[in-house]
Amino acid sequence: MLVIRGFEERVSALYRDGEVPGFVHLSIGQEAAAVGACWPLRLSDVITSTHRGHGHCLAKGLDPLGMFAELMGKDQGTNRGRGGSMHIADPTLGIFGANGIVAAGVPIAVGAATASQLRADGGVAVAFFGDGAPAQGAFHEAMNLAAVWQLPVVFFCENNGYAEFSPASTQHGAPLERRAEGYGMPYIAVDGNDVLATAAAMETVVDAVRAGGGPAVIEAATFRWHGHYEGDPERYRSAEEVQEWKARDPLLVHEARLRAVGAGDDELKALESSVADDLDTAVEAARRLAEPDVATVTDFVLRARPVRAEPQPPHSDAPVFRMMDAVHDALEAELADDDRVFVAGIDVGDGGNVFGLMRGLRDRFGDRVRDTPISETAIMGLGVGAAMAGMHPVVELMYLDFVGVCFDQLLNQAAKLPFMTGGAAEMALTVRTQFGAGRSSGSQHSQSLEALLAHVPGLTVVMPSTPADTYGLLRAAIQDPNPVVFIENRLLYGMKGPQPPADYVLPIGVSAVVRPGTDVTVVSVSRMVHEAVAAADRLDTEGISVEVIDLRTVAPLDMAPILESVHRTSRLLIAHEAVVPFGIGAEIAATVVNEAFWDLDAPIQRVGAATSPAPYAPGLEQAWLPDRDDIAAAVRRLAAV
Repeated sequence: MLVIRGFEERVSALYRDGEVPGFVHLSIGQEAAAVGACWPLRLSDVITSTHRGHGHCLAKGLDPLGMFAELMGKDQGTNRGRGGSMHIADPTLGIFGANGIVAAGVPIAVGAATASQLRADGGVAVAFFGDGAPAQGAFHEAMNLAAVWQLPVVFFCENNGYAEFSPASTQHGAPLERRAEGYGMPYIAVDGNDVLATAAAMETVVDAVRAGGGPAVIEAATFRWHGHYEGDPERYRSAEEVQEWKARDPLLVHEARLRAVGAGDDELKALESSVADDLDTAVEAARRLAEPDVATVTDFVLRARPVRAEPQPPHSDAPVFRMMDAVHDALEAELADDDRVFVAGIDVGDGGNVFGLMRGLRDRFGDRVRDTPISETAIMGLGVGAAMAGMHPVVELMYLDFVGVCFDQLLNQAAKLPFMTGGAAEMALTVRTQFGAGRSSGSQHSQSLEALLAHVPGLTVVMPSTPADTYGLLRAAIQDPNPVVFIENRLLYGMKGPQPPADYVLPIGVSAVVRPGTDVTVVSVSRMVHEAVAAADRLDTEGISVEVIDLRTVAPLDMAPILESVHRTSRLLIAHEAVVPFGIGAEIAATVVNEAFWDLDAPIQRVGAATSPAPYAPGLEQAWLPDRDDIAAAVRRLAAV
């Protein structure tokens, strides 16, 4: 507790003096809750934290020097200067990260607990959160999933009375105790300013959870002495309230207990002096460290992926299988080859997924193919936490349209945690999903949103167009050390093609020329590749030779074949199912103009859906959706220039 108090006091001064940039949220006054909660934990146990997470990290064993250096933005900081105050983490110590998003760490802890349950290693995860977090959907989804699966996770609430500036009493329709009861979890209230009481309660709970008793909730009543952030004018609470809580200083409470059992002034002063000296030394050492080299600004965004040669395509006389078979067979192969792989999602187990792609997998692999509640944020969060714990989860997002429900776990967690931890966080996560317009599925089940995902640094986005590519790229995605969003087109599930050998794995980030040509280059992806090939076949009878390139991977883009093709044809058309404005076609066009402008003999053209949501009425939808006729017409215009 002295280390945490001293660390926070020094950070306050460093922030005041401009040596710590950004935002700082201090936990002075809450030391007993952090120490008591972490006291019974093993090194291998996992914690997830909050924006006020310094105390949790120190209590779990993180080195103050590295933390001071991180807050100062130094290259030898805990996270190489990439995380800062709100994102400190050290997965090697089971610290899966402080978090700038309220409640975002709760489903990640559930993912870590899932990994422990699958490995049967006796591990426990602790999700720290404040009294404001129960207002977040992520909190409830994670609690429910933990209850359904009886996961080894402790939900630890530090109730300091205020959710940012708002009194907790104004924020919730029911107390945490009743919420815990609603999820069938035991609830324990504890004095969060009494470290022994907190540690004793936590030890009892952790032992029960570790023994398979399922999740539990602890609520520790405590108080933050400083404002929500450093510089907070604190107009929302009185000085009298702050002084009342300071009189219950957890350090004074424990000091009195120590004196009662014989500790003397000299012993206590020596302890305080030793801690202060160590912290002062750490501050000075951190000041002397170098800042990150600006040349490393893009380091740690992606881990190096396996170098793969492009395998020979399957022979035309090979057995025929469907794209839906390719998904099933790729998942089956990876589940069989690697115990770290598991599959989770809505109705993926007993139901075999909404399209029946996974039928039989649960029968063979049991609990490694898991049905979840309809809780997209919890599903993505469990994938993030399990990946950080060293697993290779494959989580299903039933429809790509639903990405908006759980986007934070992709945008701010999966994509950013490897970077914000200076490369320390593992994230071998695969998110399988599907899209596809053309069957009157309406505006919320038809969207092509790959550009939204491709815009997020750290995410890889794959969109196969054939059964063989689906098999080879899905296996590669599951083996990849980076988060991959694997997007299938449901209108292609019945498509047939030659089946590759069982060990067929394609490199991610490599596009393919699927139809050679000399006059116009057409670049496409997913189902639109087949529309482009059909248009090219038609145009061939008119004397126009069209080269068709299948991107296969949207992020990262493989531009080399496109640039080489444009060098020969001097004309470029990009066709995608998404609406035209701000789509991937714009990025490809901009890159070609930048790198091959003098090769172009005509303006670059784009074909895509009209700028509106997907219509429901079949006639409207067909008018809205691009097809081979639109591609052929655009190519004719290009060829005529």
